[in-house]
Amino acid sequence: MAETRAKAEKGDAQSQAELGKAFLLGKHGVLKDEIEGVKWVRKAAEQNLAAGQYNLGVCYDTGKGVARDPTEAVKWYRKAGEKSFPAAQYNLGVCYVKGEGIAKDYAEAVEWYRRAAEQNDGAAQAALGDCYESGQGVPVDTAEALAWYRKAAEQGNANGQFELGGCYFYGIGVPKDAVEAVKWYRKAAEQGNANGQFVLGSCYFYGNGVPKDPTQAVSWYRKAAEQGLAFAQMDLGICFQNGSGVPKDAAAAAKWYRKAAEQNHPGAQYRLGGCYANGDGVTRDATEAVTWYRKAAEQNHAEAQFYLGACYASGNGVLKDHAETVKWYRKAAEQNDAAAQNALGDCYHEGKGAPKDYVEAYKWWSLASAQNHEHAKASVTKLEPQMSPQQIAEARNLAQAFKPKDAPLPEVEGPDRLVRHSLE
Repeated sequence: MAETRAKAEKGDAQSQAELGKAFLLGKHGVLKDEIEGVKWVRKAAEQNLAAGQYNLGVCYDTGKGVARDPTEAVKWYRKAGEKSFPAAQYNLGVCYVKGEGIAKDYAEAVEWYRRAAEQNDGAAQAALGDCYESGQGVPVDTAEALAWYRKAAEQGNANGQFELGGCYFYGIGVPKDAVEAVKWYRKAAEQGNANGQFVLGSCYFYGNGVPKDPTQAVSWYRKAAEQGLAFAQMDLGICFQNGSGVPKDAAAAAKWYRKAAEQNHPGAQYRLGGCYANGDGVTRDATEAVTWYRKAAEQNHAEAQFYLGACYASGNGVLKDHAETVKWYRKAAEQNDAAAQNALGDCYHEGKGAPKDYVEAYKWWSLASAQNHEHAKASVTKLEPQMSPQQIAEARNLAQAFKPKDAPLPEVEGPDRLVRHSLE
């Protein structure tokens, strides 16, 4: 680096950028010194060299050698981006999507993604495809989404490969083709893409596009789970609980449920609550069970709502409270949970936590009966002789008019697909 340093000290911008990068990364025989690296990168940037401006933006973005300052990062990304530096254009698009260093603006993000994508930046192509699929910053256009995903995938971008696999799996812009989906999921998975690893595991678990193979499913779930993907941690826990692809191991199941639960996955929170309620893989603890049931219930997980209601009914892990029982049974029943509908019918029949009301009891039991709940079927038969024809007609009309509520999708953080480019 002696020659590069000499040129840099004489003011050669390219040499300054190269010397700065060497210091930032500790490469080419130079000891790592981020502060010294920033000094030289800044000199190149101030001479209007796009690579220097971009790398200075990365330093401000990541806090390398300077205090992290997203606004300064945006400033330098923009300078480099306006000189057609694709990595800077992509990173600037990410800043617009995340609202980091600048106000969120999806239309601006699309503009910068497009500039980079047209220069064959794979990450930008995948991100632009996502904008067309989701309608962020542009009208929804599945054909455009597919085209950009394919461009990214064919040049080896893992996010593009994962998304292209999804297009084939769900028939977005192309006919459904599970075999082709698996091909692209596998390419993403083999590059360490956690989403790709998870869905490839699911394909093996359910036999979509490949023969069923629980052992392979566990292998891919584990890879994704070890990267922190909550959905994979949850499904790996299920495999351990059921002995699918691995020997049954209640402690391992509880371990993986906990990892996902701590990332706010409602299904894992519900299952971890069940582990505590039953002493599966953990010491039985009714209070802890209620804690996890509640976390899942507050995210509209119907089974957790039912079990939380049952805890209030029995006083298991919480003080008995029939009004709370009815509240949680109702939430689950409104999502068409048969056990909750049956239990809510019981509450109305007995007048516990709600006024005694045979019409309401009949309504909820009828809904549970339609889902083959045996206790509810028997209860309807026993109740009918105690009701007038008008009450029965009213209850049946209410049951017929019932429309289940859809639970919102869980707000679980997955791996960040918009990972900025690093030093170049």
